[in-house]
Amino acid sequence: MLDKNGIAQRIAKEVKDGYYVNLGIGIPTLVANFVRDDIQVEFQSENGILGMGPFPFEGEEDADLINAGKQTITALPGASFFDSAISFGMIRGQHVDLTILGAMEVAENGDIANWKIPGKMVKGMGGAMDLVASAENIIVAMMHTNKAGESKLLKRCSLPLTGVGCVTKIVTNLAVLEVTDGGFKLLERAPGVSVDEIQNATEGKLIIEGDIPEMKFN
Repeated sequence: MLDKNGIAQRIAKEVKDGYYVNLGIGIPTLVANFVRDDIQVEFQSENGILGMGPFPFEGEEDADLINAGKQTITALPGASFFDSAISFGMIRGQHVDLTILGAMEVAENGDIANWKIPGKMVKGMGGAMDLVASAENIIVAMMHTNKAGESKLLKRCSLPLTGVGCVTKIVTNLAVLEVTDGGFKLLERAPGVSVDEIQNATEGKLIIEGDIPEMKFN
């Protein structure tokens, strides 16, 4: 199965030349490290940057240059900086081609829960609500199961929802899945992972058609 970097590396294959991409907090922020050098991609962070680059090397961090998760980042040549009003205007105006988010749960109909666990203090939903309401292409990066081994790909989400029926594709440490009207369609397996292992780790309806290939990376 994959680690977090492996998940990010596989998602990087979904990033196409000319895309404007928003990276959510967590695993999605790693995707910028794996995008091919021969394509032009603009990464947007809702705290006000367009042209976000990979993470800086140790000792080269700039404490004033951070992403929405307050991690230090780099800025590519030509990057621009702006306030939250312009940033969310980009998102709400559907100028972002691809949104990559983390999640605590995803339902078989594409519902996503990624902002709150009841009983735990949080500052608020942040930009997640705007992203899931405005984006037409949402890929979720997540672990297939929680620490107790329970599935996070469910028939219905048990946590408060961030968005309804909005997720298009999911990449986990076990598989690549497409959200369809009939459930989770299995597209690819992580190296060394069997279809049975994925089936056992998926509570929601899993659609399996023909031989399922292993993931390939850039």
